[in-house]
Amino acid sequence: MPALNVEFSDRELEDLRQIAKERGTSMKALVREAAAADIARHRALQEGAQAFRRFFAAHADEFAAAFPDDEPAAARRAGRGA
Repeated sequence: MPALNVEFSDRELEDLRQIAKERGTSMKALVREAAAADIARHRALQEGAQAFRRFFAAHADEFAAAFPDDEPAAARRAGRGA
């Protein structure tokens, strides 16, 4: 399995040791869990953003009608026949 060397300050390393001890796990497992959780969070945010973009694109006309002041100036002028 590929590995990654990560450097920590003395304080961070001591904090990691303490947290791992409190949780009854190894430092390696603690750091891996934290990285995996951040990866999952990042993926979920990306998926949520994609879902929002799809929803917004599918309902763009409705949003434009409901919030005309939020439309770009060019779109407002085009809608007025300018």
